[in-house]
Amino acid sequence: MVLPFKHEPLTDFNQPENVQAFEAALEKVRAELGKEYPLVINGERIFTEDKLVSVNPANKEQVVGKVSKASKALVDKAFEGANEAFRSWRKMAPETRANVLFKAAAIARRRKHELSAWLVFDAGKPWSQADGDTAEGIDFLEYYGRQMLELAKGQEMAQRENEHNTYFYQPMGPGVTIPPWNFAFAIVCGTTVAPLVAGNPVLLKPSESTPVIAYKLVEILEEAGVPKGVLQFVPGDPAEIGDYLVDHPSTHWINFTGSKATGLRIYERAAKVQKGQHFLKRVVAEMGGKDTIIVDKEADLDLAADAIVQSAFGFSGQKCSACSRAVVHEDVYEEVLEKAIALAKNVTVGDPSEENVYMGAVINEKQFNKIKSYIEIGKEEGELVFGGETNGEKGFFVYPTIFKDVYPKARIMQEEIFGPVVAFAKGKDFDELLEIANNTEYGLTGAVISKNREHLERARYEFHVGNLYFNRGCTAAVVGYQPFGGFKMSGTDSKAGGPDYLKLFMEAKSVSEMF
Repeated sequence: MVLPFKHEPLTDFNQPENVQAFEAALEKVRAELGKEYPLVINGERIFTEDKLVSVNPANKEQVVGKVSKASKALVDKAFEGANEAFRSWRKMAPETRANVLFKAAAIARRRKHELSAWLVFDAGKPWSQADGDTAEGIDFLEYYGRQMLELAKGQEMAQRENEHNTYFYQPMGPGVTIPPWNFAFAIVCGTTVAPLVAGNPVLLKPSESTPVIAYKLVEILEEAGVPKGVLQFVPGDPAEIGDYLVDHPSTHWINFTGSKATGLRIYERAAKVQKGQHFLKRVVAEMGGKDTIIVDKEADLDLAADAIVQSAFGFSGQKCSACSRAVVHEDVYEEVLEKAIALAKNVTVGDPSEENVYMGAVINEKQFNKIKSYIEIGKEEGELVFGGETNGEKGFFVYPTIFKDVYPKARIMQEEIFGPVVAFAKGKDFDELLEIANNTEYGLTGAVISKNREHLERARYEFHVGNLYFNRGCTAAVVGYQPFGGFKMSGTDSKAGGPDYLKLFMEAKSVSEMF
């Protein structure tokens, strides 16, 4: 009997014993830095000469690990094994596949602080953000296991005399998971185990920025009982194997989270039927956002400022759900801005592997330079009222940055920055606030801070985002509470952590028998 789904609790770092336990985990991981990690193909560990090198974003001289790169020939080998494994994995009882996820959750729970510590080094995550990342990964394991048990029951169908009708779901075949670096355990885990528990072998190509923590997940799933060939670990250079994985005639589906540009490329390439391919590929894509918090004139202004700061600067704004636009009613604009600046002054920035800070470094030099360039653009498009500093000497540090009086169509109000930068714009009434909130090509998350019920109900249907929050920030979706996925150029609205997600990796079949 499976117990009802229960969320993994977050760690309270105000408790001294939790601080001590996490510091011990950091020391354990620190002693293991610099190791080499293999590919995993058909259960075999394969080391290659060419390596991905992961470094600590807050200390770029510190090598976290070196992970072997897959070649096209090794991708072919992985697909051969995946096709073979599919023959038995698809027939394995759904309860057995779900039990693999439940056991993996138990293993991850026992190693929770260790996994979070790897996130501190591999992704540069502050303690609380790393802890939340790991907890969300555990939630995905528990939730998707239970969802598979429900889907295994099929759907109740109408019947008629002398005829028996059934409707059930079956797996599609091998596919490719291409997750991002920003939730290097949670999203890697969720996007891998959902298609896997549905009966599909998975080729996992992690981000080149965070391959070490992805390898740790592979170890956990193997320990939990995933058969060889069902999970193939094929990190590599996107320029070498990215298109090859998408184009491969054995790829039945692609599960992608990342930039709009890459997502559109995958969507287009997947539409082409390759030689020897006798099916249409399915693309599940989450492609980022340009997310707005609306502050109405009838609002709790302290709540509004806190929601903006937490949503803009949590994990240095490196979330597709991060608030990068605050659209505030002109009557309360200056007060909300002042309150937000006051809160931003309390944000601590440092190396999370050395101290428990609110913000660490951004992920790598490419992002560091990109964010710096947007800060310079912002100085031309609005008034810099807080922050704007960067420091790339030891790590890739960008400090909390706030611009005000930004034109709604300005670049920093339209383009995804993926850093700790938020732009303020004002509107004269709720109509204009809503119009500005909807004026980007993205539609992922948004929030409305208001005490006006009529305005909230208008936003419920007219604020065109996949995840909308009232009187709270626009980040921190929780598995089972807020299924996550967006509209427009934010992706295919796949709703990760929701009741429909596993169906995206399955085919529905109707069978009728006459008597």
